[in-house]
Amino acid sequence: MTSEHPEAQAVLEANRRFYDAFGSLDIDVMDQVWEHSDRVLCTHPGWPVLVGWERVRQSWANIFNNTSLMHFNVTNATVVVEGDAAWVNCIENISSVVDARASNFGVQATNIFARGPDGWRMVHHHTSG
Repeated sequence: MTSEHPEAQAVLEANRRFYDAFGSLDIDVMDQVWEHSDRVLCTHPGWPVLVGWERVRQSWANIFNNTSLMHFNVTNATVVVEGDAAWVNCIENISSVVDARASNFGVQATNIFARGPDGWRMVHHHTSG
């Protein structure tokens, strides 16, 4: 099912919360977005796949500690919902300052969410250049 699915807007809202958390550079806010389990996966551009919430969380903490600005303009978002799983494909248009270097770039992203008792939580984030 595509963006016409009744849950599509809830998934897009969960996706927005992820980018808000990323842009805030606040690990406590990011904690609220992700499922805290061993099944979560994250692939940052140029990194090996990270498996399990503790490793994924540490990667976000490291990124946030070395970043002074991160702004997202997410475009071309499409959502698919299948039962208790959903995925969003989008383009992340990013303005950032990392290690005192400013950059603007865009990457393709896939974000996968699982529906649980507390709503939609991210279980997988993958970006590629």
